Amino acid sequence: MGLFGRRGTRVKSEVAPVEETVAEVPVEAPSEREHGPWDRADVTDGEGRIDLGAVWLPGVPGMQMRMEIDKATNQIAGVSILVDGVSLQVQAFAAPRTEGIWDEIREEIAASLTEQGAKVDDIVGPFGRELLARASFREEDGSRTLRVIRFLGVDGPRWFLRGVINGPAEIATDGATKVENIFREIVVVRDDAARAPRELLELHEPRIGDGANGGLAKVDDGKPSPLTPPERGPEITQIG
Repeated sequence: MGLFGRRGTRVKSEVAPVEETVAEVPVEAPSEREHGPWDRADVTDGEGRIDLGAVWLPGVPGMQMRMEIDKATNQIAGVSILVDGVSLQVQAFAAPRTEGIWDEIREEIAASLTEQGAKVDDIVGPFGRELLARASFREEDGSRTLRVIRFLGVDGPRWFLRGVINGPAEIATDGATKVENIFREIVVVRDDAARAPRELLELHEPRIGDGANGGLAKVDDGKPSPLTPPERGPEITQIG
């Protein structure tokens, strides 16, 4: 899954002046973000958040949470939460050090959704460019429901965070404030391992520290639903 990319090693040889005894090593400075999602370097600790590995998720009262499993690898691929009838699905991926990947991924998602019959608009949202999709879903009873889906993307230092908000038509305007606030307060923890762009960052079962919000109503580890890494494009199997 996403195990591709360039892993060549580049060696740079330099001769230091004789009088130079201490080599200067460039250090990545914390990002100058005005708001989250945050990088681990931007926060002092994980207080008030649930440790899921590559993602620290803020806990809020009444929130339901489910870890998503990729059936092909049995790997935790993401996390889904539900608040007041609006869901937010989150995945974290490795990304290049020097450039973002959201523009490219957004084009791929839009093309895939359009092929599946959804109406897709590329708009400016609270986190920058996002996709707003409207699609017809078949419910379990056979009836059809018009649902609105928002695809969020944030490029961070060597990581990319994708969020998918799913809910009633109101989420296109002001009906997704709670899940937007949750997405805004996520911390992404990128390890030091060499990873190909778009490779999933590792998640694990929830670990709630002493500082985490105690208002979680439910942690649902029931039947998982598979998520799709960005390089494959989204799959909305209910359409059609």
